Amino acid sequence: MDLTDTTEDRAFRTEVRTWLEDNLVGDFAALKGLGGSGKDLEAHDERLEWDRHLAKHEWTCIGWPTEYGGRGLSLMQQVIFHEEYARANAPARVNHFGEELIGPTLIHFGSEEQKARFLPGMRSVETLWCQGYSEPNAGSDLANIATKARLDGDDWVVDGQKVWTSLAQFADWIFVLARTEPGSKRHKGLSFLLMPLDQDGIEIRGIEQLTGGAEFNEVFFTGARTSADLVVGEPGQGWGVAMGLLGFERGVSTLGQQVGFQRELAALVELSRSNGTIDDPIVRDRLARATVELEVIRLNALRTLSEEQAPQQASVAKLLWATWHRTLGELAMLVRGTDALGAGPGYDLDEWQRLFLFTRADTIYGGSDEVQRNILSERVLGLPREAQPQS
Repeated sequence: MDLTDTTEDRAFRTEVRTWLEDNLVGDFAALKGLGGSGKDLEAHDERLEWDRHLAKHEWTCIGWPTEYGGRGLSLMQQVIFHEEYARANAPARVNHFGEELIGPTLIHFGSEEQKARFLPGMRSVETLWCQGYSEPNAGSDLANIATKARLDGDDWVVDGQKVWTSLAQFADWIFVLARTEPGSKRHKGLSFLLMPLDQDGIEIRGIEQLTGGAEFNEVFFTGARTSADLVVGEPGQGWGVAMGLLGFERGVSTLGQQVGFQRELAALVELSRSNGTIDDPIVRDRLARATVELEVIRLNALRTLSEEQAPQQASVAKLLWATWHRTLGELAMLVRGTDALGAGPGYDLDEWQRLFLFTRADTIYGGSDEVQRNILSERVLGLPREAQPQS
């Protein structure tokens, strides 16, 4: 991939940068740097208004095809937007599940009726979504789904439980992976359903974390209903749809994520200079190593996005960034020293303590490191498949 901006790309970069400078002002200026991993509840309503402001000026869904309300921008232009957005320290978006996950999934797998009904609300950020994948016994091993759905007249009736459901307390709809063929096992017999959350058969309970946040939730389904036509793809073939969605999750927006990582690393280097720990050769070496590794991750992401790569590349990318970010949290504690061992009044964590605690989850959510390594060992190296417990 040619990493040099063309004349057109340079003009687009200027357009994005200028628009952000002109619009991240007034009340929106106070949102800079808010939100993100471990801080998803920060100024949620205000960031929602910012997202809707972006939508009014056609800065949401920029990679979607124009026939579905997007701008149909090139891959490089999408990369430029996410890079400039992160460099401007603009607030974390609240519409990730709609714009980056279920939207592209419906465009690829959904019916024309489903696209017409749901895509406009995602683009305008009037409808918020959450993801119903993980369960108490089906987190990293997603094929172990136990939530069941059955047809009852014109409705699917759903019973079961999902967990670690990010921002369900703010969402209007949830996309649910459920077992719709009795007696089916593993990847077979699963269906991908779209469900309204505002109904008596659904209960949402928050999960408080070590960071003090509570963006994750448990979601309980007890006779919850959704229309029979709100299955994406064919009934029983939901595994392919679910895996397609995970591919979108590891798409171009990860480049913006890495600019955020660069900002965190730069701030940590500055902290190390200010408190003198940079004079320690071990600390200095680890900071240098982190800088080189992050550039490798960026180049690998660009290569993966720009070429026709095997699906296993997503596993490589997840392993690289998740391990790097967790290690950055550990390095932050080394730079902070003994001061990092205590919290302020009322368990008031500073940014580095919060980073350390939340990044412990980076190697678990979105597919744990163990699962990614299994995928690579079996599908790339041709090693024997891991033995499954006998039921």
